[in-house]
Amino acid sequence: MNKFIVIDGLDGSGKDTQVNLLADMYEKQGCNVVVRSHPCPDNKYGRKSKEALLKTGKINHLLATIYFGLDAVRSVVKYCRDDSIDVLIFSRYILAVMYLPDGINTIVYKIVSFILPTSDCMFFLDVSPEESLRRIGSRNEETEMFENIECLRENRLRSQKFTYNWNVIPGDDSAEVISQKIKMKCLETDNLIK
Repeated sequence: MNKFIVIDGLDGSGKDTQVNLLADMYEKQGCNVVVRSHPCPDNKYGRKSKEALLKTGKINHLLATIYFGLDAVRSVVKYCRDDSIDVLIFSRYILAVMYLPDGINTIVYKIVSFILPTSDCMFFLDVSPEESLRRIGSRNEETEMFENIECLRENRLRSQKFTYNWNVIPGDDSAEVISQKIKMKCLETDNLIK
């Protein structure tokens, strides 16, 4: 893998939209692009994480986070050392630790961000909880445990203590404006690499 990109944010922040736009840009340049959108449905950890996210309660909250972490680590192990991949893009990654209990989440984040790969192209789409909820409501999908206004507000506040080394992009902007900001940063780092 030559380039590692992460796009994260609250539910409804536009992560998958931005991942697809970015993957398309690199594919048009002739790059071999692999996208991992966590939780991934192609393995048991991703499926178990999604199952827990569709339920409620503290146990499912914890299970969703643990299985999500295992899913992300699986993706790292399987794809980060693959030299045939030019660009590896993760939708959701290590910020999932913010869903762990306060105090523990900070310790786990520091450990995880030290052990797992990071890059200059890690983006957090900072969408307002109200816009996030509006977008979630426009999807035709089952609602997950964190997809309510109280959780969205709480998790947006929590995210601020973890995104100090991320590129924070205002997530209420249009998809085109957000995409331009992400692409400019990625292209800037591409030029620094060459």
